[in-house]
Amino acid sequence: MPKFTLYPAAALLLWLGACQSADQELSQLQPEPALAGEALTAAQLDEQIWTRVRQTGAYDWRQATDHVVWSALQRSDQVLSVGYAPAGRGGQDAPLPNNATADPAYQQARQQVLELILAAERAAHPDVTADNLVVFPQATLPVLTVRVRELATVQALRRSPLVRYAEPMGYEPYHPDGVANRTTASLSSSGCGNNTATAGLVAGSDYAVLSNGSKSSWNQADAYHGIRAAWTQSTGSGVKLVIIDTGSSDQQENLGAAFNQGLSAGRSVERLVTLPRNSIFGIPYGAAETPNDQCGHGTSMAGAAAAPRGTDGASVGIAYNANLITIRAAEDVFIDASREVQGIADAYTLAANRPDVRIISMSMGRVTSSSQLADAIRYAYGRGKLIFCAAGTSFDWSAGWVGVIFPASMAEAVAVTGVKDNLTTRCDECHVGSDVEFTVVMQRSSNNLRPLSLAMSGDAPSTVGGSSVSTASMAAMAAVVWSKYPTETREQIKARLVAASSNATSRDPNFGYGRLNLARAVGALVQ
Repeated sequence: MPKFTLYPAAALLLWLGACQSADQELSQLQPEPALAGEALTAAQLDEQIWTRVRQTGAYDWRQATDHVVWSALQRSDQVLSVGYAPAGRGGQDAPLPNNATADPAYQQARQQVLELILAAERAAHPDVTADNLVVFPQATLPVLTVRVRELATVQALRRSPLVRYAEPMGYEPYHPDGVANRTTASLSSSGCGNNTATAGLVAGSDYAVLSNGSKSSWNQADAYHGIRAAWTQSTGSGVKLVIIDTGSSDQQENLGAAFNQGLSAGRSVERLVTLPRNSIFGIPYGAAETPNDQCGHGTSMAGAAAAPRGTDGASVGIAYNANLITIRAAEDVFIDASREVQGIADAYTLAANRPDVRIISMSMGRVTSSSQLADAIRYAYGRGKLIFCAAGTSFDWSAGWVGVIFPASMAEAVAVTGVKDNLTTRCDECHVGSDVEFTVVMQRSSNNLRPLSLAMSGDAPSTVGGSSVSTASMAAMAAVVWSKYPTETREQIKARLVAASSNATSRDPNFGYGRLNLARAVGALVQ
């Protein structure tokens, strides 16, 4: 069964209803109301997607009809993600070779699939060339991302023994209340614009002032996760953590020039970008993207995980001696654009190919599946990375429609959600479900306060909630454990996390293994 993740403002990442069998017959969907030669409208597509989600708990493009896939292309940017493989080696979830793009058999399959696409498209558009067909270059995964306009091309691809999948990259549904009245309102600000300093925080209640003056968030107290006690044994030194998100702010010196201040000396921070330039029908425009966070979400995730234990009075991250890489892979936390899918896939493969990276954290997600993203995550998993993804966050009008979103739903990802300080209730905006493995305390019942983190600039803390911060926090706690046991494998570290959690002996159907006692996991507290 799949899993999912997001940020409080990303209200569209809903998981509707209880999960049923993923291979339920397509006949349960409402019939396609358009003629074969006409693309479905956006409203009709959205209705089909939400119907499927309600019936099965997920929407997998591989189970959609050719006409639905083609319609989604026409109602988005016409970019199709085509996974290829030599004949007989292309099962939907078949493992990929270590270096598929260098494998002669895969190279031949790629060329044959590209020729198939060119032939089908040229039948209606004689001027099409390979140069204006391919949208995003691929360095690692056996995937072609191409502009496709014809239904015949989709049909030919999905019947080819060389094609593992052919899916629209840039189509995501609006929320169910909007399917009959889809507007042109942009979704590009999902989860953005909230990362400013929070006024009225009270010392001793909302945070503890540490010996060097830095602020430790209320949820780092030993009563919740044993984080401060764990710091006597490990602080994440020697472990490199990757945050795949919206980047990090170039105005936040605690993720730049001041990253090594105070008790956080001797570590490294890198700010990278994989998000491709904007394009129209495959033609790039505008300036190249930079690592700079223009949203705020990535900065707050990086701060919660690894902000320094410095002397400037800012909030401290859980793994304050870990090495950090922030990757700007998307504009916001709702993965609804082709270039965001490409940017995130490239971020995972980049992290996978770095032998110094051990942990990957991503607090973003989407409603529909993406086989290209699944390829990238499996590629990283196959290289021993421990991958954390957010289980899902939404507005309170949708919270409670239980379900874990993609890609947290994948078996290779560890899904994390948030709970209140009573330890037994999900946070107001958090998704739960059977795919959840761990929970993090991130909402105070008395005043709804969320954890402290770094704002876009300055030392005054901001606050951030949802399964997003839960995921970044859990990844940071894993870094603290791996730092204490640096020679162990991912599986051994995961076993330590489970053994030191509240539901270790009886996994809960909504909260998984529950709440980690970090002090116990690193041997700072015997229970």
